[in-house]
Amino acid sequence: MALTAATEWRWPVVPGAALAPSPSRRQSKQTLAEGEQASCSCPDPECAVPGAHPFDPVLLAATTDAAMVRWWWTNRPEAPVILATGGTAPCALSLPAVAGARALATFERTGVRLGPVIATPTRFSVLVEPYAIEELGELLYAQDWVPSSLRFHGDGGYVVLPPSRTGAGQARWERQPEQGSTGRPWLPRMENLLDVLIEESAATPGSGSRLAY
Repeated sequence: MALTAATEWRWPVVPGAALAPSPSRRQSKQTLAEGEQASCSCPDPECAVPGAHPFDPVLLAATTDAAMVRWWWTNRPEAPVILATGGTAPCALSLPAVAGARALATFERTGVRLGPVIATPTRFSVLVEPYAIEELGELLYAQDWVPSSLRFHGDGGYVVLPPSRTGAGQARWERQPEQGSTGRPWLPRMENLLDVLIEESAATPGSGSRLAY
């Protein structure tokens, strides 16, 4: 996935902090079993997004260079694939999985075209065309209220690409990328999706304050 994103789609990627299996599994070199609890390999013992964030190298190192990407994942084949959002890369809006599933059903019912959608057991991330912070500000200013469970991943942000494994479970494509006229995946504009994503996020109780992916 890392090479496809970087070289075919020109999406800058960087390896994330992988999950740290239990000491017994490190010794036996077994892989983490489905549903088994794991901590993050980063130094934070209370990491809110284990296995789902950049660490070393940092996000600013994200690149589309094929040689660099090959070297990273040859040395760290289990590392999650982190997409650096913004710039010329996609941006994203993420929301709780229950709200995301309802939003996708609404889009299908109303005929709104979606681009790639990433799902984990806890959250959905909807990829959209790059947007500027000023554009986002104007759109949010026009809203009565935006729930904190709806998060925006623009310049300086990131999302985890499938099939990365995180503390919340394995990331997958809920909607597969579809090739556009440029050879890169087609992406919708944020303003065409925002109202529904806000409405469904606001209707989802108990989102909590800690991040989860």
